[in-house]
Amino acid sequence: MDRNWLNQYPPGVPADIDPDSYASLRDIFDEACAVHGHAPAFTNMGATLSYAQLDELSRAFAAWLQHKSGLVKGDRVALMMPNILQYPIALFGVLRAGMVVVNTNPLYTARELEHQLADSGAKAIVIVENFAHVLQQVLPHTNLQRVLITRIGDLLGWPRGSIVNFVLRHVRKQIPNWSMPGASTFKSALGGGLGRKLEPVPIGPDDIAFLQYTGGTTGVAKAAILTHRNMVANVLQSSAWINPSLKTGAARVVITALPLYHIFALTSNCLAFLSLGAQNVLITNPRDFKAFVAELKKYKFNFISGVNTLFNALLHTPGFETVDFSGLQCTFAGGMALQAVVAARWKAVTGCVVTQGWGLTETSPVATANPVGLDFNGSIGLPVPSTDISIRDDAGTEVPVNGVGEICVFGPQVMRGYWNRPDETEKVMFGDWLRTGDIGRIDASGFVFIEDRKKDMILVSGFNVYPNEVESVIAAHPGVLEVAAVAQPDENSGEVVAIFVVKKDPALTAEALITFSRTELTGYKVPRHVYFRSELPKTNVGKILRRALRDELRSAPQAAATG
Repeated sequence: MDRNWLNQYPPGVPADIDPDSYASLRDIFDEACAVHGHAPAFTNMGATLSYAQLDELSRAFAAWLQHKSGLVKGDRVALMMPNILQYPIALFGVLRAGMVVVNTNPLYTARELEHQLADSGAKAIVIVENFAHVLQQVLPHTNLQRVLITRIGDLLGWPRGSIVNFVLRHVRKQIPNWSMPGASTFKSALGGGLGRKLEPVPIGPDDIAFLQYTGGTTGVAKAAILTHRNMVANVLQSSAWINPSLKTGAARVVITALPLYHIFALTSNCLAFLSLGAQNVLITNPRDFKAFVAELKKYKFNFISGVNTLFNALLHTPGFETVDFSGLQCTFAGGMALQAVVAARWKAVTGCVVTQGWGLTETSPVATANPVGLDFNGSIGLPVPSTDISIRDDAGTEVPVNGVGEICVFGPQVMRGYWNRPDETEKVMFGDWLRTGDIGRIDASGFVFIEDRKKDMILVSGFNVYPNEVESVIAAHPGVLEVAAVAQPDENSGEVVAIFVVKKDPALTAEALITFSRTELTGYKVPRHVYFRSELPKTNVGKILRRALRDELRSAPQAAATG
């Protein structure tokens, strides 16, 4: 393969990384804690953990898992938390114990949570109290043996933590009532592990680090099996790409607004900056943009990652233009297409170019990235070190330069396959190559461009929504005869979910369907637009033509609404 993209690599970025230079993520973490000691590692709501404290507390949790939980190496532990200090402690504790992290969206409905816990076979969960009532509903249908509850303010210190917990429960009333006999607290687990010996456990490159769930074309979420080698490789690839552009000798302050349970922030923020001894500033609720901007004003930060909608919202928040951007060296965008107008305005306000990258859960996630500092060009960048990109037609044959086809990826960051889904694995893997489902091209210089999506996936603020899942929920309503879910362009979220419905009950309303769907779907999956039709377009074998509906919305959304 002609890797002509290497000619475009910035100075200092290697053509390849050695994914076997560390046996596991644990080794990267141990090294970072030993080197950076008392430097700040994670900050949240004004409280900070140093690398030494993170080492001590994650070691305590790992020891508790080994000695008190009844779990063994390879068992799965679900983490259901927003960006709070408990997350990195639990994350590294699970990994140090040789167990597998199952990242779980705190906003899951009971149906979604039950599927993920049952499918992964998770035996323990660390969950923030705000969402314990959801777990309570499904607990009997899972394999969970241990439930650890934590509160948002538990590690913020006195009196800050107590104030936060009081306000959430009694003032904002954000803690629904719950009851789970046998559940214990995360703090008690840390206390039970402190002073106990962490037994050495062999962790190798082929051991599983994460079961990272992603949507499925079948409408059922499936887990990408990400090994320690996959994750080590992507950490090294991300670091190799970004580090040469960062000024030496400066403190590394990283703004982490995207949720750490999402693969993008997990790798690009939490893991990639460990070796630099960076301070990750965790934003628990990035949707509160006024508070977010106030938090940004406290730090002379060097790196921020996000999706197009996040950057756009910040730019429209009063006071953002007065933030001190003098330390900002890299803004990294992924998860969804970066709009040119947002890229231009971000550069004008911050003085920093937005660097767009691309990847999938299945690639840990980074597969391509633009050189840091290169002006916006509409591309998703160049293949990162040790990564090959091939554009293939439906027959699997590579197409010429600028030819359009399916983007396929080869590299050490490509997943092993899908957990307990050999049929789904076979659909996307040919040999060690991954079929991404995205349609694109590579130009003569090696830059990759996305043209379209082969799948019918809907991308809402960087989160995947699959039509079959939405359709299966809506179809369960007794007033629905037929339904099709498609993407509708949206200036805030990039895309939102729209549904086309043929009524069974003439009295059925759009409001009733939206209300119904909220009980079964996470917020970003809930339809924002409902269009009623007397019939839906179909193929000659009766398959609904989603593309025709999607094209109708793109060409004349108002006309679609009147049908």
